[in-house]
Amino acid sequence: MDMYEHNYIRLRLFCGDIRTLPDESISSIQGGVPVGLKVLERQRHTTILQLTYLFDEGDRRPDLKIQIYHDSRQADVISRNCRLTGRSIRLWEEEIDSVLLCRWRLNRFLYKWLKHLDYQGHSFSGR
Repeated sequence: MDMYEHNYIRLRLFCGDIRTLPDESISSIQGGVPVGLKVLERQRHTTILQLTYLFDEGDRRPDLKIQIYHDSRQADVISRNCRLTGRSIRLWEEEIDSVLLCRWRLNRFLYKWLKHLDYQGHSFSGR
């Protein structure tokens, strides 16, 4: 749970007030690849975002879908595929550890990626 809380804090620093984000935003820095942020769903207690690089070729990776839980102040990557193994995530699999490991990897990636984007100077909060 600690990583989900850290991801929420990083997203708040990166985006500002998540509840008031425009439907789509782009962060551009000189000499860098633009980053796109899209609000996919807004609910009272949750928001789902899509965060991705916007390459010239139209390739959109890592293309993460992130669910923000406003009440518990947590952020969780909810992408359907574990891009590290290429397997679909299914909660009913026999090896539940593989599902948990995949989700941990995706959330760990988000944690590191947000740190990298901040280091580069990307922001959606206007700072």
